[in-house]
Amino acid sequence: MTFGNYIRQTRSNLCEKDKKYSLRQTAQRIGVEPAYLSKIERDEVAPPSEATICKLAQDLSIDADVLLAMAGKVSKELQDIIKQRPQLFAELIRQLKNAPDKAVLRIVREIRDGDW
Repeated sequence: MTFGNYIRQTRSNLCEKDKKYSLRQTAQRIGVEPAYLSKIERDEVAPPSEATICKLAQDLSIDADVLLAMAGKVSKELQDIIKQRPQLFAELIRQLKNAPDKAVLRIVREIRDGDW
């Protein structure tokens, strides 16, 4: 699924339950023109800036990091973290590439809870 398709599908599903998620109203809340949001949803333009993606994620109740990843982007916050120890994070990501979700979640919990 493309970035635009995902946005359109998510917004349309929300709109079925609540008309405030119409294309026009969503565009207004995130500060873009409805025509531009329509082009994003139809993949006629590249995904918008990090700031706009984050506004859209918040408005549609989507995790911003997930939406940024779908757009082929990484948040400034994560970039700054990676820049502190680029070799270690690169190796970590490579090692986790094929690990099952259960293993990745276990590592995250161990680090978060301090059980390492």
